[in-house]
Amino acid sequence: MTDTQTPLTPPMSADAAATPAHRDCENCGRALLGEYCYACGQPVKGLVRHFSSILGDFADSVLNLDSRLPRTLWPLLSKPAYLTREYFAGHRVRYVSPVRLFVFISILTFFIAQFTVDFDNNVNFGDDDISQASTIEEVEKVRDKALAEMAKARKEMEGTPAAAGIPGINAGEAAIRAEASARIAELRGQQAPAGGTAAKAVDKDDDPISFNGKPWDAKTNPLTVSWLPQFANDWINAQVGRGMKNVKRMKEDPELFKDAMLSAVPSTLFILLPLFALMLKILYVFKRRLYMEHLIVALHSHAFLCLALLLMFLTMSLQNWLAPSDGPLRAAFGFVESVVWIWMPVYLLLMQKRVYAQGWTMTLLKYCVLGFCYFMLLTAGAVFTTLFSLVWM
Repeated sequence: MTDTQTPLTPPMSADAAATPAHRDCENCGRALLGEYCYACGQPVKGLVRHFSSILGDFADSVLNLDSRLPRTLWPLLSKPAYLTREYFAGHRVRYVSPVRLFVFISILTFFIAQFTVDFDNNVNFGDDDISQASTIEEVEKVRDKALAEMAKARKEMEGTPAAAGIPGINAGEAAIRAEASARIAELRGQQAPAGGTAAKAVDKDDDPISFNGKPWDAKTNPLTVSWLPQFANDWINAQVGRGMKNVKRMKEDPELFKDAMLSAVPSTLFILLPLFALMLKILYVFKRRLYMEHLIVALHSHAFLCLALLLMFLTMSLQNWLAPSDGPLRAAFGFVESVVWIWMPVYLLLMQKRVYAQGWTMTLLKYCVLGFCYFMLLTAGAVFTTLFSLVWM
């Protein structure tokens, strides 16, 4: 090269010359081509760095979730099977992942339900009036009045998202009957002839659960499962005792049971998800789809149900706030609620039809079988959730 020729590459500065041409992975020593090692997968960034940069990464992840929410929520609510088919087609990065979507919506839905679903605190559980009644006729009158109020509350809850509180109403009715029976037995004992054997007065705080025809007692009449070891039976009886104490608390404040139950519902649904996917796998075994594909269907369908319930809760809150009395506005909110309730089963049917692409006859048949089986699972899950809430609230 002569002196008059221009160099092909510009001269390097001192800072550039001091910078290494490439970085090596600190774990395996391979040359890094990006933010992750292609050989071992270790990321370049670890936790041993400035806390401000970690906060920045966290904010970036949250914003990334938020930016995809609008593209995800509307198709989830209005387009049956759209998100599922997009996921199967490989269009995944533009939407919130199915697992994160379900977890986010379910937690948000039942968190909002804590503030929107309300057990009527004015419902009289009958404790004070029954304990103060001086005759059997008064006890029966107070009992029947309290049971009528509970029946009215149950009827108002049926067919609404507040139906999750019906087990609490049932428990309250059982407590009222037990309270009335105890007070009647006490009054009859007081009315026994002098010198006669008076009936044993039953304290109003006695446990209203019986096993083998006798009141439950952890020592004298415990609940025993023959095929379980002793420590397991001891644990079960401890939970029964704890549950009975909580029933007494619930009679004083029904909101305690409601809060505990709604907190347990998301975890119950998460447990039922793989069972729902397994039922889809069995019903569509000849489609030769992977189990994980059915699980994606289950995640999207449950996320839709939670989103629909969230819409119902918000509509009910707006109805109670903006239209507390009868009128056109209240009727409009009621119409929205009815549309959402009708859309929920229709959506699931259309989703099943579009994902698995079978004829209407087979789709309807499998839809009914799946609905019946899952209803039984939900019933068992509701019983479990109720018992869990009674013990751990």
